[in-house]
Amino acid sequence: MEIAYLLDMDGVLVRGGIPIEGSADFVGALVESMRAFQIFTNNSRYTPEDHAHRLRGIGFPIEPHHIYTSAMATARFVSEQLPGASVYAIGDQGLIAALQAAGCRLTVFSPDYVVLGDADSYHYEAIAKGAQLVSAGARFVATSPDPAVPAEKGLHPACGAVAALIAEATGMKPYFIGKPNSFMTRCALERLRVSAEQTVLVGDRMDTDVLAGLESGMRSVLVLTGVTTFADLSRFSFKPDLTVARLSDLSDHVWG
Repeated sequence: MEIAYLLDMDGVLVRGGIPIEGSADFVGALVESMRAFQIFTNNSRYTPEDHAHRLRGIGFPIEPHHIYTSAMATARFVSEQLPGASVYAIGDQGLIAALQAAGCRLTVFSPDYVVLGDADSYHYEAIAKGAQLVSAGARFVATSPDPAVPAEKGLHPACGAVAALIAEATGMKPYFIGKPNSFMTRCALERLRVSAEQTVLVGDRMDTDVLAGLESGMRSVLVLTGVTTFADLSRFSFKPDLTVARLSDLSDHVWG
């Protein structure tokens, strides 16, 4: 049985705009061997086209169809729950484009949903407006529970941290679509046309990546190039199937 891969991006392939040693070669080998894989990211800031362009610029032979984001899963979820839903979106172009492609109507007037994603720079006015709309009855959905992502200079606040701000202000917690939610995992497996049993999920976070693999029936690999350190492992009640220093170390591993 040939193994397919779901590869997290931030902390596995890159830290901010810097590639992690050996990761581009690992991805290149997957492309060359025509192995099924997806860059499986909670990062909703960019469209697949922009993610691919950015990754190609630093040595990854990636095309847009190789990428599946939490923005894409969130847009699918909203459109399946309420076709043609009206949405107030807080986030960057990756989220906006995914919602529009799914047939959602963007508005600030009595939306069905407030949808929160990642942003390079959050505007307080947008967060305050989102909180007002949630308080007025809009459903609250967010792309990712990640409170921070690895960047060149350390951790950068992410969707989960801003979601906590709105939740604290309104008393309404969001429904998170991104990892570890199995909805996003099922969407990615459907795109690859593979089963969970055929698939290995590689990530740098125990609470999203490894947990997503566990809850979806996939094998999971933790890499130590991102958020979770080896010392952190003992704090969790579950464990990955394999822990490696970096993605490129998987090149020598044979799955049984």
